Amino acid sequence: MTTTRAGGRHGKPWRAAGAAVVVTLAMIGAGMIGASLKTTPAARPPQPLAQAGPEVTGPAVDADAPSVDGDVPAGLARSAPTSIEIPRIGVQATIMSLGTNPDGTVQVPPLDKADQAGWYEPGASPGETGNSVIVGHVDSAMLGPAVFFDLGSLVPGDTITVRRADGKPVGFRVDSVKSYPKTTFPTELVYGPNDRPGLRVVTCGGQFDETVKSYPDNVVVFASLVV
Repeated sequence: MTTTRAGGRHGKPWRAAGAAVVVTLAMIGAGMIGASLKTTPAARPPQPLAQAGPEVTGPAVDADAPSVDGDVPAGLARSAPTSIEIPRIGVQATIMSLGTNPDGTVQVPPLDKADQAGWYEPGASPGETGNSVIVGHVDSAMLGPAVFFDLGSLVPGDTITVRRADGKPVGFRVDSVKSYPKTTFPTELVYGPNDRPGLRVVTCGGQFDETVKSYPDNVVVFASLVV
């Protein structure tokens, strides 16, 4: 699926450089360009307890993730995800595959499908060794609160289930939930390498900025495969 360049409440879009994704002012806010654009969101999305983390310059390791002793979960074979379920916040949504646009920006779900999530297909699939990235809108001028409106209310220990095309559901446990300014998006923690199967779920967050019509932060959920 091909989408257009991010607009409306989107900040500057993600950009891929070869195989490595370089995030500038990321993310997939919500809204539209046009007469139907809302001046303010219907409500402020809940924010994680770990607010606006500092710029990440170290290795791609989440310091808040619990240490893992014993065997590292074995990665599964590659298979595209078809749906995501997050019981604590009532998410049960289909997943579309996303890639990059001709200009190098990362595709996002169309705003008329803001109730669906998107999987960054060039990365790992859920359950594979590496970080699988699933993104979704926080709200939409078309639909109001979107698929990941309540993402920021997740806490460590919450569960996420991703169903795959091969029929194998994979379960993840939330390790941490953080908010980062878009100017210091933790690219390596989200898209960088991982020696075990990881999941990153990303949306926009913070207080909606009326001046620039955008959210200033990104909410990132870090999760690990359940053995």
